[in-house]
Amino acid sequence: MMYPLVRELAAQDAPIRVPVTVTCRVLKIARAPYYRWLANPVTDADWVAAHRGNALFDAHRDDPEFGYRLLADEARDAGQDMCERTAWRLCSEHGWWSAFGKKRSNKSRPGPPAHDDLVERDFTATGANQLWLTDITEHRTGEGKLYMCAVKDVWSNRIVGYAIDSRMKARLAVRALENAVDNRARQGVDVAGCIVHSDRGSQFRSKKYLRALHRHDLAGSMGQVGSSADNAAMESWFALLQKNVLNRRTWATRDQLRLAIVTWTERTYHRRRRQARLGKLTPIEYETIMTTPATKAA
Repeated sequence: MMYPLVRELAAQDAPIRVPVTVTCRVLKIARAPYYRWLANPVTDADWVAAHRGNALFDAHRDDPEFGYRLLADEARDAGQDMCERTAWRLCSEHGWWSAFGKKRSNKSRPGPPAHDDLVERDFTATGANQLWLTDITEHRTGEGKLYMCAVKDVWSNRIVGYAIDSRMKARLAVRALENAVDNRARQGVDVAGCIVHSDRGSQFRSKKYLRALHRHDLAGSMGQVGSSADNAAMESWFALLQKNVLNRRTWATRDQLRLAIVTWTERTYHRRRRQARLGKLTPIEYETIMTTPATKAA
């Protein structure tokens, strides 16, 4: 804000007193707003509240599901420390409510797509890293819910990356995507240009996720509103996980469920479960056989 500088230069005891008219002309600001501010200047408390509000708004825009307590945590990580009561007051004043709050109307619609639909329900690929699908699932444990975001290559049905956490935040989707890119990089494969298709969940529309797509030169894609078929190929894998792991027993802790998910995915699904679409091969076998040395070099 330039107004304090204008006031300081125009002060009677300034070393070199500069008239308000001159300063405003040099700084290219209008005088009327300056005089309004001078009559009612912004206090230090207002300044602090504005910065806190900006941090809360950024966190709410990235994760609309968060309530004021989690928004306060995110603002604290961004350098704006405040108590939960202050976060509640600021969120209440501006209407930054959790999408899961009790006062939410059930008429709410999914947010606008961050990308065009590049897939149009054609879940096929002629090679690796042409089309990835991603989504998030959740399951309850004795300690609370556990969330998993997975990324699947439709060519081999392999889960190329995933992340598991106790919170469904934007960073969950980012970590799953980064894990997929890192796994392919360890195989010496460049994934630039790969289409990553998701639903319109806020995690996949967040700034953090969009930056991750851009950083790795990946093409984002989002399905249509109100159609489960737009990501059915990914949801079918979660249904398989539900049947073979999540619903098999009651899970007392998140660590128990986390270990069971990883074990089934890496040992059973990837290496032991043969699939008809892959010619009765497992995803690992299919990629090993179908990926020629020339393809790997490329």
